[in-house]
Amino acid sequence: MTPYLLILKTGDTFADMARELGDFEDWIRRGLQDPPREVRVLDARSASALPSLDELAGVLITGSHHMVSHRAPWSEALAQWLAQAVRADVPVLGICYGHQLLAHAMGGEVDDHPQGLEVGTVPICLDEQAQDDPLLGGLPVTFLGQMVHQQSVRRLPPGAVRLAHSAHEPHAAFRVGRRAWGVQFHPEFSPAAMCGYIAHLSEELRHQGADPQAMREAVKATDWAAALLVRFGRLSCKRAAPGDAAAYANGR
Repeated sequence: MTPYLLILKTGDTFADMARELGDFEDWIRRGLQDPPREVRVLDARSASALPSLDELAGVLITGSHHMVSHRAPWSEALAQWLAQAVRADVPVLGICYGHQLLAHAMGGEVDDHPQGLEVGTVPICLDEQAQDDPLLGGLPVTFLGQMVHQQSVRRLPPGAVRLAHSAHEPHAAFRVGRRAWGVQFHPEFSPAAMCGYIAHLSEELRHQGADPQAMREAVKATDWAAALLVRFGRLSCKRAAPGDAAAYANGR
């Protein structure tokens, strides 16, 4: 069997947005553009079993409206499987909920962010350790990312490397093992998706003292963040070491 890329679905977007824009797995699939491997989708919430790791070229874990700290049985089972995938050197990219679940699976701590929601197009700042990273290496020192999260990785797993942060979120990206990454921001979000989330969360944002209208007007495309999906698809085709970062600069 030729290894394939697996998108593990852990949640759904709002119903009206799904009708207009598609759902999380659709956005990720589009973001991969022309992936070098077959792409399959599996809903982790209802799957009777998770696939053998030998079948996989790489794994992407979607965002979700669920909370990792609630320890849903399906989520805990997925966390155990993810830990096995990291130990087996399967490339993993966790997005938002997937980022937090990866941290939890590998011994980190996830809980509510003490400052509440982070929503909108925000600057993401690379740490020095990202310069030679095979996925994030070659990105600008500061780039824009779409953020929607209430929970946060409060403590990284043992041995994990922090790769990026925002003013609100100290762990915007990390790597654990050789080829497992978590990103709190959403590389798959279009400006329309970001505006949709701001609209749906407007009451909560006003309660925090934010101006949803101003936030919608500040939404921008996040091309550098989006490039991570293409990069990850290409990384799934070869074993990458930290010195390989230049091969993926600018999405090459």
